[in-house]
Amino acid sequence: MKNRLRRVVLALPFLLLLCLTASAQVGTWRNYLAYHDVQNICEAGQYLFVLASNGLYTYNKNDQSITTYDRVNGLSDTHITHIAWSQQAQRLICIYQNSNIDLIDTKGNITNISALYTKTMTDDKTVNAVSIDGIYAWLECAFGIIKVNMQRAEITDTYTKNHPDYPASLPAYDEYQDLAGNLQTVSALNPGGPKYNHFGSLRYANGQLYTCGGGNNTIDIPGCLQILKDGEWTVCQDEGISEKTGVRFINTACLDIDPTDANRIATGSRTGLYIFQNGQLANFYNDANSPIEAFNGTSKDYELVYGVKYTSDGTLWMLNSQAPTQSLISLDKNGKFNSHSIPQLMRLNDGGYTGKSLGNLTGMTIDSKGLLWFVNNHWIYPSLYRYDTASDEIKTYANFVNQDGAAINGMYGVSCVTEDLEGNMWIGTDVGPFVLEKSQTDAESPVYTQVKVPRNDGTNYADYLLNMVSISCIAIDAANRKWIGTAGNGVYLISADNMTQLEHFTIENSKLLSNTINSIALNPQTGEVYMATEAGLCSYVSDAIAPQQQMTDDSVWAYPNPVTPEYSGLITIVGLTYDADVKITSANGSVIAEGRSNGGSFTWDGCDQKGRRVASGVYMVVTATSDGNKGTVCKIAVIN
Repeated sequence: MKNRLRRVVLALPFLLLLCLTASAQVGTWRNYLAYHDVQNICEAGQYLFVLASNGLYTYNKNDQSITTYDRVNGLSDTHITHIAWSQQAQRLICIYQNSNIDLIDTKGNITNISALYTKTMTDDKTVNAVSIDGIYAWLECAFGIIKVNMQRAEITDTYTKNHPDYPASLPAYDEYQDLAGNLQTVSALNPGGPKYNHFGSLRYANGQLYTCGGGNNTIDIPGCLQILKDGEWTVCQDEGISEKTGVRFINTACLDIDPTDANRIATGSRTGLYIFQNGQLANFYNDANSPIEAFNGTSKDYELVYGVKYTSDGTLWMLNSQAPTQSLISLDKNGKFNSHSIPQLMRLNDGGYTGKSLGNLTGMTIDSKGLLWFVNNHWIYPSLYRYDTASDEIKTYANFVNQDGAAINGMYGVSCVTEDLEGNMWIGTDVGPFVLEKSQTDAESPVYTQVKVPRNDGTNYADYLLNMVSISCIAIDAANRKWIGTAGNGVYLISADNMTQLEHFTIENSKLLSNTINSIALNPQTGEVYMATEAGLCSYVSDAIAPQQQMTDDSVWAYPNPVTPEYSGLITIVGLTYDADVKITSANGSVIAEGRSNGGSFTWDGCDQKGRRVASGVYMVVTATSDGNKGTVCKIAVIN
């Protein structure tokens, strides 16, 4: 027993290093921001403050170190538009797109001035220019001028244009005065991060996060594919593509990875289909060399491929929206196209089966039975589809009626569909989430479940889950919990039984970059939840990882271990089977805490059942499988 304990203790630092390398501590946030395009530089002694891609970092000219800033390490907001340095105040002023203001010194101390940001007014509050005069910053806005005391961190005066003391001119100051002389130095730096802050769709596969830029029919976003692996970014070819294809490389709305070749990526866009091999453009398809059609038969700027999905044999399936005769197209691994005529999808114009293909066919996914699902996220006939690629049979899900017999009206689009661990299909719409239970998928007139959450207020009343909340994406984690992204309300985490809202992350209460979420992807090995927002990419480390098939003495362990006095975070036990029973006991066998695993992990806050931090000692982690079979035991040392 003594040798066994010694082996565990010796292995612990190595195991902890592996865990921390793969993921940060449960409950922590991380931003993945671009610092690629240099916009301004302010010199502050030995430091250079660099505004790049609307993000901020500092470069220490003495030791060549780089420090990046974001919401996780102190910034109050995202998307900086102006920076300026006051030598007398020894502070940098940062102006955000939303008119929030931060002051930063060379030691990294950050002070927020939110008065302009929070002020309610009908005038445009955007800051157009900044001037520095001693300890004062003068901010030029459309409605007037604001004077900021950078030493005292306060707005001292506001001058509207009809104010008697409105300045005839601002102090002579060039906020870009340090840019040219330091640009050569800064251009050689590598602060890390992606090249673009555009993230419209995410996929996690092969130990990597695959991302594309997103976009739609009205907003032009540069086409991009960016891949994150082990903390490093790879940017697929993004230059010279338009010159090669003859059309704009924009609005890469969806992507998928060939399961037979991890280096082959397909991305659908507003201008057709792009195939990348080893990070370089290998093929481009539009109406000139494939069945893909333009919305009006001629415009190469609108050949809408907003859904792509590979099947296990390497066949690529794609959706062609608003096309005169096409809808669902396949491309086999030998390069042969097949057009699948689906009358049910040809109803954009007249609601019948004689119009163009539907307005926004997207969201392709394959369920556990190998069936292909996708949605129409459009106000004309919002709907859901299941397609059997082997038999060429399609089933339409529309005319939504819930379990109470109530028709669900006012729906303008079905945004997404995904399968949970019980085989139910979760459907995201602009009026909330719905569940197509597996017993209903083959029904002629299926019933759509609107989950009812009891109010628990002494009445028998219940409310529909996230009723009337516009859902943009849904991801299912290893514990069968639902991560639900919204179009303006942040991210919700719903329990496996759907009855409890475990989290609701917003920019107001968390480090989330924006309340508008485009896509969510999960790393099942580390529990990291990636969230693509309209302001960039961020992540949160959750407490659910992929479960093990069985629990062994070598696979079940806890970190951090030992738990030192200064540590106040969660203690994580990993290597568990799905829904395992976990008990934390004292040396004499008293139960300190207990519960069920989330996927393959369990977290303990280091407190007893009354919420008191436990005393110093060695605590046992006793596990059992969900069917009651004895599991394994590991130990946690707590030092207070």
